[in-house]
Amino acid sequence: MNRKAVDGFNFLSKQNALRIRNMVRVYSSFQSSKRNSKVAHRGMPISISIEPTTSCNLRCPECPSGLRSFTRPTGMMKPELFESVIDQLAPTLSYLIFYFQGEPYLHPQLLKMVRQAANKKIYTATSTNAHYLTEEAARKTVESGLDRLIISIDGTSQETYQSYRVGGKLDKVIEGTKNILRWKKELKSKTPHVIFQFLVVKQNEHQIQEVKALAKKLGVDEVKLKTAQIYDFENGSELIPSIDKYSRYKKNANGLYSIKSGLLNECWKMWHSCVITWDGRVVPCCFDKDGHYVLGDLSKNSFKEIWEGDRYNEFRQTLISSRSEIEMCRNCTEGAKVFA
Repeated sequence: MNRKAVDGFNFLSKQNALRIRNMVRVYSSFQSSKRNSKVAHRGMPISISIEPTTSCNLRCPECPSGLRSFTRPTGMMKPELFESVIDQLAPTLSYLIFYFQGEPYLHPQLLKMVRQAANKKIYTATSTNAHYLTEEAARKTVESGLDRLIISIDGTSQETYQSYRVGGKLDKVIEGTKNILRWKKELKSKTPHVIFQFLVVKQNEHQIQEVKALAKKLGVDEVKLKTAQIYDFENGSELIPSIDKYSRYKKNANGLYSIKSGLLNECWKMWHSCVITWDGRVVPCCFDKDGHYVLGDLSKNSFKEIWEGDRYNEFRQTLISSRSEIEMCRNCTEGAKVFA
């Protein structure tokens, strides 16, 4: 069976009647809200991202964690906070991503948290720069029940790789990948589904075919080519690819850049998902890296109170009325292609 199909079947196998009913409620309420331009939200999140930590070992140029430029504090999620979240959401939650900012494997309890979610039959994923996938960590990752492992690999030579992954070592990425794949085989496990994620920028666009060949050689399950978000894109950036297909931005006649995709007054993410930061703050999506739009605090309210509260619904209403009023949405390419 095709590896993507195996992963898809694995996801479907974890769903039950309650989760499927929740998906239908959320999707139907989103469509109703779009049609009527008025928020009518029903259901709990289908997917959430949890931030194990904001700490990171690398210094990537378009990442607040890498640049050490956060205005919010750096820290690690406490196990009791995670347990509270998972207990509240597990009945209807289908997909849990252990990643927002930072390197998840720096959290000493990451794989314990994965195991707790896996025991509740939630599809789990994380994204890593793979520098901490030692033999022991790789074995524990496979044993944890993690369903999907995204490995960032933005170059097939050290020179190209480090041009974006500043401070990183390509040989560590390849070594960590081999460790995971070896332990999958050793333990006769179908998971995690291993993905090489290649962030296409001008410096590495010439190595797209090479990363596909490397993935095939190693036995990686899938390669995803991702377009890069640039914070200050209007005057251009040395990171914007010259291959137009892989750029989120276009150059206009006046020499300035703009986002290719139009800014529609809708956002599916605001109905089906959210992000929970390491310290328990609920923010609307992965574009709010600095937590400017905090919609609730789990130390003060339950998740359901936040998710169904006035502040969240007012935010959703702004999205479907005049999305351009929300600063972070102006550089959002929700719906932009991820190329396989």
